[in-house]
Amino acid sequence: MYKVIFLIGPPGSGKGTQADLLAKELGLYHLETSKIIEERFKNADPEDKEIAHQKEHWIAGELFHPEVIIKWVSEAVDELKNQVEGFIFSGSPRWVEEARHESEYLEKIYGKESIVAVEIKLNEEESINRNSHRRICVKSRHPIPNFSEFENIKVCPEDGSEIITRELDKPEIIKERYQVYLKETMPVIDYFRQNGYKVLEINGEQPIEKVFEDIKGQL
Repeated sequence: MYKVIFLIGPPGSGKGTQADLLAKELGLYHLETSKIIEERFKNADPEDKEIAHQKEHWIAGELFHPEVIIKWVSEAVDELKNQVEGFIFSGSPRWVEEARHESEYLEKIYGKESIVAVEIKLNEEESINRNSHRRICVKSRHPIPNFSEFENIKVCPEDGSEIITRELDKPEIIKERYQVYLKETMPVIDYFRQNGYKVLEINGEQPIEKVFEDIKGQL
């Protein structure tokens, strides 16, 4: 069984949703990078200029400096590695440098054969459409997909908390984030292939359940 699953895809490809489903199915821990980032912002010293600078990048839809995310994700893994069976990453790695650091570190813990990268493919038009209508819940950040069956719900079906729209999910920001994904994150897929890690390709333009079944079928 895989102990580390990297879900990689553009905004709106359903990484968070699939990570939640896989975590429940496989008994792994969903390590959500965006949640780590938001918690850092929430708990940061108001006078911390570096955090303020990183937040500006985040709001603009740009990627953080790699060394910042590497540090934050590494600290989260160190804190949890002895408490969980393994990890599912839904927002990391986003750069080759980050992929190299995380894969080499996790390989020492679990072995290369226990690590897999899953590329969820989604075109730009669908990415913008999904994200500009996407919502999450306040309490646990459960994603509320942009599908008709979720259109009129007011509270999260998972934990009952309020449902909100993220500041990041504006069409103009999503368009920028998609281009950043193509330029900065797509090379991560090549890194995994070239370094002997298993890589799966999944069509992310299908219904949630079909994407989930495709991932499970290839794992």
